[in-house]
Amino acid sequence: MNAIRLAGIVIFSVLGFIVLVAMRHVKTPGTDFSLGTMMVPSLVGMNVVFLGMLGAAAFLAMDREDGTLLRAKVTPNGMEGYLVAKIMYAAASALLGLAIPLVYGVLVFNGLAVGGVGSWLTLAWVVGLGLLATLPLGLVIGALIPSSRSANLMTPVMSGLVAISGVFYPITHLPHWLQPIGQLFPMYWVALGARSALLPPAMAAVEIGHSWRHPQTAAVLAIWAIAGLAFAPWALRRMARRQSGSRVAAARDKHLQRVG
Repeated sequence: MNAIRLAGIVIFSVLGFIVLVAMRHVKTPGTDFSLGTMMVPSLVGMNVVFLGMLGAAAFLAMDREDGTLLRAKVTPNGMEGYLVAKIMYAAASALLGLAIPLVYGVLVFNGLAVGGVGSWLTLAWVVGLGLLATLPLGLVIGALIPSSRSANLMTPVMSGLVAISGVFYPITHLPHWLQPIGQLFPMYWVALGARSALLPPAMAAVEIGHSWRHPQTAAVLAIWAIAGLAFAPWALRRMARRQSGSRVAAARDKHLQRVG
């Protein structure tokens, strides 16, 4: 994991910590529970989606421009090895982004239910399904966007999804017409699953249907995973066919012109 990527994860996590501390004494609507504590597992789930998807899309776009992907293409079994390595890299980034808020959440915030084996098992299957649902989608996006610069446009889109997914505020307190839109995407379900693993059972009262909705969480994330895994090979084959030395050189020249 390169130093820039690691620094980005740490800075992102520090900013999240500042927000959580600011919300520590604010009560979750309708309860006496700290909103800052409720946001800890939401931030854990958000990082899995945010870093996994953006990481997969960004590395694919950058490697296409600097010739890494072309070298893998002309090496026997190079593409298979490349994809396995990069998926593991993106997953490691997402897991690091998960671990940081989880550690400071346990140390600083009271009220997290992290004492039982059931909590960790729930978190494990939610994170596993969350990565399966988002990493292939990130590969599809990275294969289809025209340049690594375009990957930056994903950040405001992802930030918008955070706003409507109940990460920093219960989704039940968002406008009724907005709630179904937020539930279409993995962000809401991974954050909900993380909350179900790390918050007391009574906190389900602020969720839709007063339930953690584990079957729905598994079903929606599985649908996204199947869709991503179905489209990713097509997108990657399409990108590989279009990859050539002249395209790499043109992309590199364009990048140097922007830097200059």
